[in-house]
Amino acid sequence: MSASAALKSAEPALEPHPVEFIEGALESGLLILCDHASNEVPPDLGDLGLPETEFQRHIAYDIGAAAVTRSLARRLNAPAILTRFSRLVIDPNRGRDDPTLVMRLSDGAVVPGNATVDDAEVQRRIERFYDPYDAAISTAIHRAMAAGHPPAIVTVHSYTPVWRGWPRPWHVGILWDADDRYAKPLLEGLMAEPGLVVGDNEPYDGALAGDTVDRHATIRGLANALIEIRQDLIASDEGAEEWAERFARLLKPLADNADLRKPTIFGTRTRERLRQR
Repeated sequence: MSASAALKSAEPALEPHPVEFIEGALESGLLILCDHASNEVPPDLGDLGLPETEFQRHIAYDIGAAAVTRSLARRLNAPAILTRFSRLVIDPNRGRDDPTLVMRLSDGAVVPGNATVDDAEVQRRIERFYDPYDAAISTAIHRAMAAGHPPAIVTVHSYTPVWRGWPRPWHVGILWDADDRYAKPLLEGLMAEPGLVVGDNEPYDGALAGDTVDRHATIRGLANALIEIRQDLIASDEGAEEWAERFARLLKPLADNADLRKPTIFGTRTRERLRQR
């Protein structure tokens, strides 16, 4: 081996970019996001002190959400942005000052690698993972708006069938804050399908200050909806494709309505709550 080849082989491998970007047509009228797409942790953070089994659980990522997102993007020819890091590293669907930004305890699992993180380490993770995801979203929105196609922001998540012993009866939920331009027709469309139990702001409330939708859609007055699908329904490729087909069918006529996507100022429940503190 030559000296130059030996030197090259000794260099550390470049870290994969923390964001996956799927190209799509700006005129699609959509930007699809997946905040919790991956259960990957970079090598220098090791396993965060957790056994491999914990990374197969919802505490590490939203099971099935990435597959639904990629299929939706393909079916609608829409751009999509997905994370390439576990929510256990840092949660991009939280505000920067949220105490759960770096989880020390998640659904009964202590995360040793996060237990003693200080402010400096949190800031390093923000700069290394959180900021690139934020920047990619902002860039995609600016590109679409500059081209005259303000996008609706659709985020894809999944949730556990049972939480702390309580079964969750919904197959799917649509989360929203005060802007119901997409939420209302999506809820109506889902409720019209036989056999589906649909949650309106279930299993969570969509008014979360500093989350991805708040930071990127609400602040710009962009139409938006957060999709929550029960994990057991999309854990398989077949299930993910079935739900992607369903949402592609429901989203297409909404995205084609340019008037529905015009930036509009809505009073938000999130900001009203903050003002009352």
